Amino acid sequence: MPHSTRELWFAFIAVILITLFYIIVVIYLGGIPPASNLFGHSLGILGFILMLMTESLYTLRKRSRSARWGRMSTWLQFHIFTGLVGPYLVLLHSSWKFNGLAGIITLMTGMVVASGFVGRYIYTAIPRTADGIEIDAAVMQRQISDAEAEVSSWFSARPGSIGKVPKFLIHFPEFRSGNSLFNLGRSIREWGNRLQWGLEKLQLDRASRTQLYQLETLLKRHRTLLRQLNLLAQARRWLAIWHAIHIPMGLALFTAAFIHMLAAIYYATLLR
Repeated sequence: MPHSTRELWFAFIAVILITLFYIIVVIYLGGIPPASNLFGHSLGILGFILMLMTESLYTLRKRSRSARWGRMSTWLQFHIFTGLVGPYLVLLHSSWKFNGLAGIITLMTGMVVASGFVGRYIYTAIPRTADGIEIDAAVMQRQISDAEAEVSSWFSARPGSIGKVPKFLIHFPEFRSGNSLFNLGRSIREWGNRLQWGLEKLQLDRASRTQLYQLETLLKRHRTLLRQLNLLAQARRWLAIWHAIHIPMGLALFTAAFIHMLAAIYYATLLR
């Protein structure tokens, strides 16, 4: 399943719009709005609600047998969107003052958001269906075989084309999951080869470039499947480690946030 980044774009657009509105309020008030006024409280409450939705709704959809509304991939996108916009609202709520418990909460929020980006990267390394279900190794092997058959069929239909295609496009070196330096060096060489190949393609006629584009699409699919298969076990281990770190961080953050809210209600309301 191809992984979309539209939730990141939606979050980015939302942050831009919120920032513009915040700047208008700053200009209207003649300064940074304090966390204790109506606007500051509204930012904090809305941000906290979005963060609660981030923490609860996706988990409920994933673990509950009765809650089967919508695709898991859609809920993950919503989880990422609220997980970015909510903390940003909380940051604006702080009035850029980071002393005491509020400062600790802001720091923890930043750590959880950064951890979320890492988790998204690891999550997308594991191939999944449109419903977010992991694809096992046997299914991937069949997909790789199908991709190889499509490549062979392409060459069979064009017997004179194999001599025109660079070897690096057809023959893939074995991926070594435990050797990062090897993989980095291989990636650099591949980028150099692709740049040279791109320049050579410019000298071909349009029909030849169209045919080679079809071949490159098939080979790219084949390469992606091979890489995902080789990384599958490693990505699952990293995802388990990430869960063991990210979830306790989130629980600690919400515990501190609840204490902050109770203290704010007590000092701002009950002591008046």
